[in-house]
Amino acid sequence: MKNAVILHGTGTHNNMFWFPYVKKALEAKGYNPWLPQMPNVDHPNLEEWLPFVLNGMKFSTETILIGHSAGAQLILSILEKIDVQVRQSILVSGYARPLRPTAQSEEEGHCDWDAIKSHCKQFVFINSDNDPWGCDDSQGKILLENLGGILVIPKGEGHMGSTTYDQPYIEFPLLVKLLDVEIS
Repeated sequence: MKNAVILHGTGTHNNMFWFPYVKKALEAKGYNPWLPQMPNVDHPNLEEWLPFVLNGMKFSTETILIGHSAGAQLILSILEKIDVQVRQSILVSGYARPLRPTAQSEEEGHCDWDAIKSHCKQFVFINSDNDPWGCDDSQGKILLENLGGILVIPKGEGHMGSTTYDQPYIEFPLLVKLLDVEIS
């Protein structure tokens, strides 16, 4: 069964920004998308978010994972834990290393790149060149270097959805175009 999950980030909700737009596009492509409201959005905790998604979603070779900011980071944790290779993972404003090292231990910032890579057929990273939160193209390049795939760097697009920086980002045609894209 073709399914997908769209994961929002810190301080946001599932009905904000481009999330409903992408959900509609996935439905038009024959996917059954899940757009959950993550718990405790102002203080996300991996110990809470990870089981929430793992217990709420059935992963298969036809699954697409889409995450924004902290939702993209959650995708990396999901891919470390599942035992199937999903079809595609799209990380928007994702990051590979803790952005505030003083706020997280060194252990929390470590990724098992081999496990993550083995559980996804195709990676797409979308990181702008001017993300105000630091989830910029330098983070995308680290993800690309460790996981392969493609990196798209939109110019001047900020965080691609932020209330703090007044970026409503209601539509996201670039992301829709990259759904199920074939990498040669």
